[in-house]
Amino acid sequence: MLLKNVKDVNALIAAVDKCNGDVVIRSTDGKEEFSLKSTFSRYIAIGRLCDEYGEYYEMFCKNKEDEHNMIGFFYELKK
Repeated sequence: MLLKNVKDVNALIAAVDKCNGDVVIRSTDGKEEFSLKSTFSRYIAIGRLCDEYGEYYEMFCKNKEDEHNMIGFFYELKK
């Protein structure tokens, strides 16, 4: 999923915490990748990737069910 302008980081973290598998955020150039399931890594990843690479970053769920749930999460945010 390519994400842009995630304004509610706390809601994103809460959604990631509900996932069973790993959720990874990656710079759009693919050079850096961080696990959002790691408390330490998630704060570094969000701050660093948003700062260095602008507003866009990619998120991948290792578990297909988690991916479905995250798509639903972002759909609800748009309402």
